[in-house]
Parts: sequence; structure tokens; C-alpha cells
Amino acid sequence: MTLRPFHLAFPVRDLAEARAFWGGVMGCPEGRSSDSWIDFDFYGHQIVAHCTGSEAADAGNNPVDGHGVPVPHFGIVLELKDWEELAARLTAAGTRFEIEPYVRFRGEPGEQATMFFRDPSGNAIEMKAFADLGQLFAT
Repeated sequence: MTLRPFHLAFPVRDLAEARAFWGGVMGCPEGRSSDSWIDFDFYGHQIVAHCTGSEAADAGNNPVDGHGVPVPHFGIVLELKDWEELAARLTAAGTRFEIEPYVRFRGEPGEQATMFFRDPSGNAIEMKAFADLGQLFAT
């Protein structure tokens, strides 16, 4: 099965802020845009920042591996090397992590590197990686 790119639209309070974070810090190339939205290439997937003028809604969190995981959130599964490079870039940019980069479920099925942070509009992002991608759906 060949994976198809997904599309995700999300709210942002300010397009210049979104452009600086998603294009600059995250390194996502910009696609089409208008005065109310911007397309970004999110590792081959299309995400669209729609300016609503307000912060994203926060619905709380759920406990996972001793941490409060923000809900809702979105992200992508990276190669471990790319995840490590992104963690370093986010740290250097002064990003405040909701959950600092670490390996969860260590030594268990589904072991994964993960980190949670928010964009300037409050959207929760999880970036993760597996040393063994075969563990993605491990039970």
C-alpha cells in the first residue's frame, strides 16, 4: 500500500506568526497562500494555517506514560535522525515543550521518541520517531 499525503487545516491567530514558526522554525516550505490562509509542505503532507484571529482550543490532556498528552494534537512520524535534528532546532529556537523530547515505552512494544510543543497559536504538535517503524502499531 502506498501512503497518500494527508491534508489538515488548523486555526492560527496571525499569519505572519504562523509563517515564521511553520516556515522558519519547523522548516516547512510554503505553498499557495492568500490573505487568510497559508499552505505548508509538512514532510510531504499538506497542512493549511487558516487565520481566525484567535488561539486554538485546548480540550485538556490524557495521561500517557506518566505525562499529560495535550488533546487535540497532530504531528508526524519522522526518521529518528530527523527527529533528533528537529528536537535540537526547536530547542535552539527557544521552543517551550509541553513534553520534553524523550523515549517513551522504553523496552516495551511501541517504544518511540516523542516530543510535544505548541505553535504560537496554541496548536499542540507531537513529533515522534521509532528506531523500528514496525513498532508503529505494536500492542
